[in-house]
Amino acid sequence: MSAARRDGIGERRLLALTALAIAVAIGYVAFQNLGPSTVYYLTPTEAKERRIAPGASVRLGGQVAAGTLRYDPQTRDLRFIIGDGVTRTVVIGTGAPPSMLREGAGAVVEGFFATDGSFRASQVLAKHDEVYVAPSPSRTPPHRTP
Repeated sequence: MSAARRDGIGERRLLALTALAIAVAIGYVAFQNLGPSTVYYLTPTEAKERRIAPGASVRLGGQVAAGTLRYDPQTRDLRFIIGDGVTRTVVIGTGAPPSMLREGAGAVVEGFFATDGSFRASQVLAKHDEVYVAPSPSRTPPHRTP
């Protein structure tokens, strides 16, 4: 084998290894930056198992327990219990609840656990299911064109 041919093979190997190293570095940086946002929320059971410290910011998600949703428009006090079928957590927030928030539906709350074990929500998001159902014709507003 000629020396020129060996140099060509060596150059291709070096180029392939350099490309691989760059791809690994880019993948590592992307994983580090996207890693914290991959878990959108914890369930009440996961939060309990991880022993989330009081005051630590966290997102908590689950179902709003039936008969627990209370909102006082005068004081803007919002309270309900969110659960995952195993663990239930009292959620206390201020401000009007989202229009889609209802008992038996999913919700995601952002805030922190208080020392008494309740969750103090700074933001409440109502989850909706992924199934789109078109409104019935009787509920669709008529379109008027001049």
